[in-house]
Amino acid sequence: MLAAQRRDLLLARLRSEGRIVAKDIADELGVSEDSVRRDLRELAAAGLCQRVYGGALPVSPAIADVAGREHVEPGSKARVASIAAGLVTPGGTAILDGGTTALAVVRALPLDLAATVVTHSPSVAAALVDHRDVEVFLLGGRLFKHSLVTCGAAAVEAAQAVTADVFLLGVTGVHHEAGLTTGDADEAAMKRALSRRAADTYVLASSEKIGAASRFAVLPLSEVTGIVTDAEPGAPAVRELVAAGVQLVT
Repeated sequence: MLAAQRRDLLLARLRSEGRIVAKDIADELGVSEDSVRRDLRELAAAGLCQRVYGGALPVSPAIADVAGREHVEPGSKARVASIAAGLVTPGGTAILDGGTTALAVVRALPLDLAATVVTHSPSVAAALVDHRDVEVFLLGGRLFKHSLVTCGAAAVEAAQAVTADVFLLGVTGVHHEAGLTTGDADEAAMKRALSRRAADTYVLASSEKIGAASRFAVLPLSEVTGIVTDAEPGAPAVRELVAAGVQLVT
């Protein structure tokens, strides 16, 4: 089998099974593991998979910038947002992450809601202007232009003054083995800092993020209260999350 044919097979297997184990593929094709790993490196360099120890996982389409993500599964994000909005309780304090799903959550909040929202997203803060009874606290710091959120040392320090009931966390990948991941190390650190300031953390996981992975770990699944998703209950990646003991809010 030619290298190009092997790579096509790897991509097909990734789509059908949701993961690649290099040793198993090497045994199946009668080639060396080094050959399969080399193929995976080339696919990862082209943005077609996310390499992990022993193989590869589907790459998340949510690693694009904010403008690119606006057109990725908007219906799925709206469904997740309608569920997640109910986790922001009247009189409570919620930390809201940045991103297109978080903006959808803002649109789903009742206009007469009286609550406090803390965010490191200028876009989310601005979207809350019409919610007259929502007090908004915007955490400052270095602006990460890719996701339009603040991060870095100043933002993490600002987060230390916050105590919240719930954190609605946005990630780019949710996988039963890789956990919760995102595409930038500083953004991952900021998300961890915000999670430590809330009594409960719920993940905003539209369907394209389930079973996918990105480069940087945010949190293990055991450290979040639940995952808000509209993914099909019978999907293999969803069944694996349930088997791992994850609480799904659907």
